[in-house]
Amino acid sequence: MVEEAVSKEELVQLEGEVILIAKGGNFRVRCENNHEVLAKLAGRVRRNRIRVVLGDKVTVAVSPYDPSRGFIVYRQR
Repeated sequence: MVEEAVSKEELVQLEGEVILIAKGGNFRVRCENNHEVLAKLAGRVRRNRIRVVLGDKVTVAVSPYDPSRGFIVYRQR
């Protein structure tokens, strides 16, 4: 059983707002289409120490295979 990694080109980018900060660095994000995603911070966001707080507008990269989970890749100003 071999799992293939999802490439960055296959990720769907959604705009949303952080509505909950959960344990373990997880965030609950409500997207524009009222879809909720459980998201973690992407490596580039963590590496640059970008703070994400409740109510922030963010861009979430979601896999088409599991649309309930994703990564926060950008925080709007």
